[in-house]
Amino acid sequence: MARKSLPARIPMAISTIRLASTWQRSRRSSRIRRGRIKEYAATHPQAEYHEGCKGVWTVKCDVALPCATQGEINLESAKALVANGVIAVGEGANMPSSLEAIEYFQQNKVLFAPAKAANAGGVSVSALEMAQNSERLQWTFEEVDGKLKDIMANIYQSAKANAEKYADPDDLVAGANIAAFIKVANVMIAHGLV
Repeated sequence: MARKSLPARIPMAISTIRLASTWQRSRRSSRIRRGRIKEYAATHPQAEYHEGCKGVWTVKCDVALPCATQGEINLESAKALVANGVIAVGEGANMPSSLEAIEYFQQNKVLFAPAKAANAGGVSVSALEMAQNSERLQWTFEEVDGKLKDIMANIYQSAKANAEKYADPDDLVAGANIAAFIKVANVMIAHGLV
């Protein structure tokens, strides 16, 4: 099965903008009144609310971003996402997809960005912040953003290269695991531990 390509959809972009605007309004509401998303959905008929994390993965989408908790996408949820035409899944939490779900995505040629790679931005920005502080520097937003983009591009390129060299070229999970192992092994060798 050929990899699905991400369509250029104007309505998707508009929906994304609406979602971001809606999220900002609901976040404001949550901070001011300590309200809940369920309350927001009750007053906004265009919003869908699903209790827990099972139902949300039945909503049709091109890109799924599980960011809440470990194990929120199981095999059943993965099957629902694939049946609804998901093109890509990017993990934004620590291990939000079960191993069975990841295998199902890979079997169905869904682009899958594993947490250890996709979720590395927060850790990277923390490291950049520590570097700034230790050097008594203050970088602009643009400088930090540029450094972060370089870091994330390098993570992807390393995962992709290792997947191509040692595993399935489309298996970014294996590529990211191999890249991490090689990095740790090289440090252990450099310190004479192996």
